[in-house]
Amino acid sequence: MTPAGLVIRDAEAADILAVRALLVETWHATYDGVYGWQRVAEITNAWHSPENLRSQLGREEGVFLVALIGEDIVATASARPERDGAALLTRLYVLPAWQGVGIGRTLLQIALACFPKAPVARLEVESQNELAIAFYERMGFFLQRQARFDGRDDTPNTLLMAKRLFAE
Repeated sequence: MTPAGLVIRDAEAADILAVRALLVETWHATYDGVYGWQRVAEITNAWHSPENLRSQLGREEGVFLVALIGEDIVATASARPERDGAALLTRLYVLPAWQGVGIGRTLLQIALACFPKAPVARLEVESQNELAIAFYERMGFFLQRQARFDGRDDTPNTLLMAKRLFAE
């Protein structure tokens, strides 16, 4: 059951700082114990800079969503099409205080619905993020393979997961 008053909409330029704060908070809550605070700060500063987030707004080939309760952004999701027609979920984060109440499930469903012709959805999840892995498995995703993000030992070790969206 999702919270009353949940609104999901396209992200706007005015949302960028709140989305960045959400991403920094969720990354630290999730990954400080895995990579350490300093490495998580480096990753979030690079990947979730306001400039990087702004560059993702309004892309015709993808979707960048925010979920709000009242005026507060409590979650975000992004997805884009892949060359083979699959939908690639590139981001799904819910503030820790709002996890477990259905926001992530609803946001995932809406993000994937933006790709009605995609035969499959794919995503990457850090191999030690057990809560996210369990969530994606509940949502019907299965493990395809394991990979290291960029070959460095201090970057996320990811699991590649997929979910069939419709039968051909």
